[in-house]
Amino acid sequence: MKKADIGLIGLAVMGENLVMNMVNHGFTVAVFNRTSEKVTRFVEGRAKDKAVIGTYSLEELVANLERPRKVMLMVKAGQPVDDYIEKIIPLLEEGDIIIDGGNSHFGDTARRCANVESHGLLYVGTGVSGGEEGALNGPSMMPGGSPAAWQYVKPIFQAICAKVENGAACCEWIGEGGAGHFVKMVHNGIEYGDMQLICEAYQIMRDVLGMSDDEMHEVFTEWNKGELDSYLIEITRDILGYKDTDGSPIVEKILDTAGQKGTGKWTGIAALDEGIPLTLIGEAVFARCLSAMKEERVKASKLLTGPKAQFTGDKKAFVDDLGKALLCAKIVSYAQGYTLMRAASEKYGWNLHFGNIALTWRGGCIIRSVFLGKIKEAFDAEPGLVNLMLAPYFKERIENNQAAWRRVCAAALANGIPAPSMTSALSYYDGYRCERLPANLLQAQRDYFGAHTYERIDRPRGEFFHTNWTGHGGDTAASVYKA
Repeated sequence: MKKADIGLIGLAVMGENLVMNMVNHGFTVAVFNRTSEKVTRFVEGRAKDKAVIGTYSLEELVANLERPRKVMLMVKAGQPVDDYIEKIIPLLEEGDIIIDGGNSHFGDTARRCANVESHGLLYVGTGVSGGEEGALNGPSMMPGGSPAAWQYVKPIFQAICAKVENGAACCEWIGEGGAGHFVKMVHNGIEYGDMQLICEAYQIMRDVLGMSDDEMHEVFTEWNKGELDSYLIEITRDILGYKDTDGSPIVEKILDTAGQKGTGKWTGIAALDEGIPLTLIGEAVFARCLSAMKEERVKASKLLTGPKAQFTGDKKAFVDDLGKALLCAKIVSYAQGYTLMRAASEKYGWNLHFGNIALTWRGGCIIRSVFLGKIKEAFDAEPGLVNLMLAPYFKERIENNQAAWRRVCAAALANGIPAPSMTSALSYYDGYRCERLPANLLQAQRDYFGAHTYERIDRPRGEFFHTNWTGHGGDTAASVYKA
């Protein structure tokens, strides 16, 4: 057998499926796993008679690769990635490429990229989205790192990734350093937001409208035929229609405590670091944290009171409102995510192409939807667009549907149903369109207790003032002002 086009380390579900995907597209792959039994089981089982070379040491793996050698890591994020990089570097030669396909933090990827390049090698940190099905049949891929590596990994990545209607590959070069993993992190943050919004719509239908799972299944079926058409709406439709062995909906038997792997949290932290109001995604992360407090919530439910949910209006009309509210909040989620990517692009000099990112997410990934085509169109028409809500299509959608959005949020609050992401999205929209916010009072408070100074509306921006509010505070003011 000829030498392999690429080597892959880590034969868990994602790793195995990516190998099979590569093989199915005509590539030869050398594989290695820390547990050698997995290699044997894979090459003698699922990969039997395929263009897969099983290796049992890193030296053997590297020896079986064509130059420039490409070694892809599909191992747990964190220290294991660093450990493998240190073991692999001495085995490679100038121009060889190390690829991390896990969910690494973008800061770690930037650090690793610099380290690997200092040894004359190239580094790629790529987000891979779509789960095990995507890994096998075509994921969305977001590669970044050493630009010189792209020409060598592009033929493989674009062959195995998802394709959209015109055959465009859902994989484009994102940028230098940690850019690829930053965009994947934001993707995951938006995923958190989308999932939470859907869950809030589900709870409102279940607990306010009293709808059955079969009725909700029909609603999501209809939503998936229109502007809300997406992978997450599609799987929610399927979940609500899935029955347990006794014929009852299995979703109602699942404990209401959500897990998380941390990428949503990273997105929130990055937003705080950049000063970007990522309110919807932040609330989605906190909603998972609140769900995990199951025992506390059970006790609190017996002690704390609230309104009894009841609905007396037109159920069908309200469900229509709910779909419109979901669309509006979803627009806000993407608007906030793109604003964060814009800030990071400027800070790190990545020069991100926002239309291409939308295209990359059109297929293969968890947040894939018809909606993303409109995002690409918006950035193609106006590459310098500062906020997605200002693009004609999205502005019109919010204007046409915001009355329904407000009715849904009001009904949730009136009936004591938590809708943190839906309502925070509306507050963000109202805050963003508000010419004058109460931050003037806030800045006066800061100046009162800390002499932090303020700007005045009747003087040019950049001039700072301090008031001796108490008459005995003096004229000394703090030297740092940050709006």
